[in-house]
Amino acid sequence: MDDCPSAPAPEPPGAVPSPRLLPPGLYLVGTPIGNMEDITLRALRVLRSASHILAEDTRHTRLLLDRHGIRTPMISCHKFNERAREDEILRRIGAGEALALVTDAGMPGISDPGARAAAAVRAAGLPVAVIPGPCAISAAIALCGETESRGFLFEGFLDHKTAARRRRLKELADFPSPVVFYESTHRILKLLDEVEQELGPERKLFIARELTKKFEETVAGTPAELRRHYQTHSLKGEFVAILLPAN
Repeated sequence: MDDCPSAPAPEPPGAVPSPRLLPPGLYLVGTPIGNMEDITLRALRVLRSASHILAEDTRHTRLLLDRHGIRTPMISCHKFNERAREDEILRRIGAGEALALVTDAGMPGISDPGARAAAAVRAAGLPVAVIPGPCAISAAIALCGETESRGFLFEGFLDHKTAARRRRLKELADFPSPVVFYESTHRILKLLDEVEQELGPERKLFIARELTKKFEETVAGTPAELRRHYQTHSLKGEFVAILLPAN
């Protein structure tokens, strides 16, 4: 089975054939969200064989590449320059290059750069392929154990503005499936307060912190129970908060 979902476009006249093994296209590559061992053989092959790697932070990605002896050249591609990179990405793929796109952790395009580049390449009629890998959403949902028959809703990060956050929580009050949020260490206690005040003191959440890392932790309970937990446990790290259904 080819890596790309469709046959590669013919190289334009005068293009220099790539000495690498991948057909031209954009490859969205999942990388570890914490534990460096969580990298697939296919992901390593694509990163090694690509013409260039589009990286959210080249310094961060260099650590992963060095661990596996990969010397593929990198190009910076993050949320502040992703739009500006579109023409270069299309030009390179059109000239026969295979570009791998990675973020600092997890799957590109999920609350991280990558979606804009993928849409631009697809709109240009060029191949886009995905190399699945770790994702904090799926890891937290699997640990939660509340979605076997009713799925879930991924909300990403709530708005930073208090009024917008509270309004959205009210809108989600009666949603019949778990709702997944990403939250920062600086706002996780604020989220607990908002859930308690807008949805009631008995509403329960499941919270995962530092998934796949050394200090991974999961805990469930009402906002008050969770606040008591964090009085004696660390608030450092990255959080996934799952709002459980009222019934």
